[in-house]
Amino acid sequence: MQGARGATEYAGRLAPCTLCARVPLALQCACPTGDSPRAETVGKPEVTVEERTRELPPFRVILHNDDVNTFEHVVASIRKLTPLSREEAEQRTWEAHRQGRALLLVTHKERAELYCEQFASRKLTVTCEPDT
Repeated sequence: MQGARGATEYAGRLAPCTLCARVPLALQCACPTGDSPRAETVGKPEVTVEERTRELPPFRVILHNDDVNTFEHVVASIRKLTPLSREEAEQRTWEAHRQGRALLLVTHKERAELYCEQFASRKLTVTCEPDT
């Protein structure tokens, strides 16, 4: 179904214009003509997001103990950067303090690497490794 000015609607959403490859802002196409005669209907993806996520290999995000950062800074950083609750953040921090390291969470590789970079920016040592 053609929407306003070249956008193709599918499943209640707008497909990008085939000329400018953008989803129109405020239902207006960004291509020079303002209309895309070549707009096509986009079908459903063959693989759902859930299935694709299951195919990605899991990686563990590990918090390491250090003698520099305070307990409060570590807990606040975990809470800011992860979906963990205050209680979970405190448990992980104590575990890292006592045992030298603690498992923060398991996610896919790209997200694990992002967590490592974010924790490093807060001067905390976090590594990611494959979940075997």
